[in-house]
Amino acid sequence: MQWTVRAWKQLVILLAVALLTTSCKAFLPTVANNPWEIISLPVEENLLDVSFTGDSKHGWLVGTNSSLLETDDAGKTWELRKLDLGEQNYRLSSVSFSGQEGWITGQPSLLLHTTDGGKAWSQIPLSEKLPGAPSTVVAIGANAAEMTTDLGAIYRTADGGRNWKAMVTEAFGVLRSLDRAADGKYVAVSSRGNFFSVWEPGDQAWHPYNRNSSRRVQSMGFTKDGRLWMLARGGQVQFTASTDPEDWQEVQNPEYSTSWGLLDLAYRTPDELWVVGGSGNLLGSFDGGKTWQKDKEVENVPANLYRIVFLSPEQGFVIGQRGTLLRYQGTPQAA
Repeated sequence: MQWTVRAWKQLVILLAVALLTTSCKAFLPTVANNPWEIISLPVEENLLDVSFTGDSKHGWLVGTNSSLLETDDAGKTWELRKLDLGEQNYRLSSVSFSGQEGWITGQPSLLLHTTDGGKAWSQIPLSEKLPGAPSTVVAIGANAAEMTTDLGAIYRTADGGRNWKAMVTEAFGVLRSLDRAADGKYVAVSSRGNFFSVWEPGDQAWHPYNRNSSRRVQSMGFTKDGRLWMLARGGQVQFTASTDPEDWQEVQNPEYSTSWGLLDLAYRTPDELWVVGGSGNLLGSFDGGKTWQKDKEVENVPANLYRIVFLSPEQGFVIGQRGTLLRYQGTPQAA
């Protein structure tokens, strides 16, 4: 059957509309002013966490191969520090300070403690029966800290690490990601990304929940008002409408054309949040996650960006592979 001129015109119009729609979804508007600066570091190890003492200028970075770096100028420059840990190389996975008292966890089994801002670090002995290796640590006050393992066990000390109390009766299992809210709640994602669990102070065990789609969950965490956020395979972002872990809003795909994954999310303010991902990708939202913009000035960073931390609205860092570090240096102007 031969096509008429009218039919061809209609086809061309439909193709044009489809192309325009796809293009609008594929390309995000650009953040007007890039608020992130690339920091040069004296190491090329994979960095994993950052924390500052009571002084916003004095902080510490930790990473693989026993990497420990210190800054005294709010993160503009960093110097490598040597720990006396023998011949063993450690993956230093977490660092946290409350004032001058700080903690570092690492694998294989390692826990370090300081009471003088990091001038001296002492190693805390850990039980061989500890389920898993220390994974994260949070300083919660004088001589007090909360530590998790890579199997989801949670422990708390109130005497500088001499004694630890188990907060859950059973460990979670192998974790893909773990996040702690300011009020002490945790959300953990299973290693395969097929379910997640929530724990809050007073609970004896983790409460498991199935994922709400076929997409593998990459990571999860808490919003400023206690709801949950979720990053799933394929560049998906999702939020709960309430604090109920099963009350999910519709899935968002900030950038439909992407082939890279979204790996971590953090709030600077209740309305401003940032998401990091593979291949130097950094997205920002200035309306609580309703719409998104892209920081295209950092696209050429040759590394996956897998962690973002805001220590305060004025101080934040993006952490990536091979010694990659971005420092927040001012409020961006939305496009």
